Amino acid sequence: MIQNFTFYKYQGAGNDFVLIDNRTNIFNPTNCDLISKICHRKFGIGADGFMLLQNAEGYDFEMLYFNADGQPGSMCGNGGRCIVAFAKYLEIIKTETHFIAVDGPHFAKIDEPNNWVSLQMIDVDSVTRDGDAYIINTGSPHYVNIVDDVENLNVFELGKALRNQPNYVNEGINVNFVAQKLNYIFLRTYERGVENETLACGTGATAAAIAIAVKNNFIGANSMPVKVMGGDLNIQFYYDGKVITKVFLEGPAECVFQGIYPNNNIF
Repeated sequence: MIQNFTFYKYQGAGNDFVLIDNRTNIFNPTNCDLISKICHRKFGIGADGFMLLQNAEGYDFEMLYFNADGQPGSMCGNGGRCIVAFAKYLEIIKTETHFIAVDGPHFAKIDEPNNWVSLQMIDVDSVTRDGDAYIINTGSPHYVNIVDDVENLNVFELGKALRNQPNYVNEGINVNFVAQKLNYIFLRTYERGVENETLACGTGATAAAIAIAVKNNFIGANSMPVKVMGGDLNIQFYYDGKVITKVFLEGPAECVFQGIYPNNNIF
């Protein structure tokens, strides 16, 4: 029986995650109660999400992601960028990688001087509407509301109410409020699974940039800076008027600290 394990804490634009190298199966991924405890900000390490880096045939590694509530999650963009940086630290990769996540294969590359990670996201072939909002799946489902004054919104109350509407409450949806500025967009996100506003959301930033492009008919190649509460991201993509392809989520990813988590009941 393993009594403890090494963990790593990473953050990408304020989105923080606990990561474990699970290539030797030291951690049981079905232990949702332990994952929830680890992510708790008062009784655990504290994080927006939890990830296991695992072996995967035909890929450099597998990304197994869990929400802060301990439940398996959909794709996490900033988590994906952080696990790429983690894989480089573990010397699994150098500056480029192909890995597998819950929404399929991903390519990523690292700009070493500034730890800037560029992660290719899935193509988006469907953008629907719910009233004035845009509904977009970028690996995770997103509700994008374009507003004028995002700085002064009560994102927790508004996001919670929209996330728990009857048509979203069962599966959940991430709720984004985005304002279009002169040279960038400013985004705030309420995330399901965390059930609170987070400092950043990678799939949300991707969805927000796409919503702005669709609204303004930005046909062609786009490179859209995104400011979030925890820093700066950038979204690159190509929009042909119907389908969004060549989608890349870009931003910083860094290790905050590592430690030993004591536990007598991992399995």
